[in-house]
Amino acid sequence: MVRPREFDEEKALHAAMQIFWEKGYEATSLSDLTEKMGIQRPSIYSAFGDKKGLFEAALRMYTKSHAASVRASLQKKAFVKEAFRTFFENLVEEEYREKSSNKGCFCINTMVELSPHDAKFEILTREHQMYLSVIFQETLERGMRSGELDAGMDAKALAQSLVISLIGLTVMMKCRPDRNFVDQAVHTILLLLEK
Repeated sequence: MVRPREFDEEKALHAAMQIFWEKGYEATSLSDLTEKMGIQRPSIYSAFGDKKGLFEAALRMYTKSHAASVRASLQKKAFVKEAFRTFFENLVEEEYREKSSNKGCFCINTMVELSPHDAKFEILTREHQMYLSVIFQETLERGMRSGELDAGMDAKALAQSLVISLIGLTVMMKCRPDRNFVDQAVHTILLLLEK
């Protein structure tokens, strides 16, 4: 008979996600993980297999939560242009807050750190990019149906361009560039919705 887990797996996974997000995969040690998760190595191995399996589970947790958050953010506003403007402006505003940790996006950090030399993480991060593209496309199509956006626009291509803009902006924000530089870039990104 399998013994029940003696720890809250979701809580432990969330703690692991935070330390991986802060330090990255390579710089996070098993000691960091056991301390942050509040469990011992045998429990990590039993629940997740190994450090890489734990990282994958943490990344999957993040991408699911992040996609839901992006979808909810874009659905809050009745008008699509306002929804995208608020989405991008809030992203910038969060990073310029005084106590911002400057961690960036966990998935994008993974894309930069692991995807170039690990096929599994290349696929996982690409899947998230494509999922965000679908969310953006659905939002754009809502604007096209309502007449707010040009019905002849290529919603799929525009959604992909917005995802690339989001990734670039998120990476750039990690070094806190000049605010005017960023605000001008966001203004220009949003002009894509005017075509």
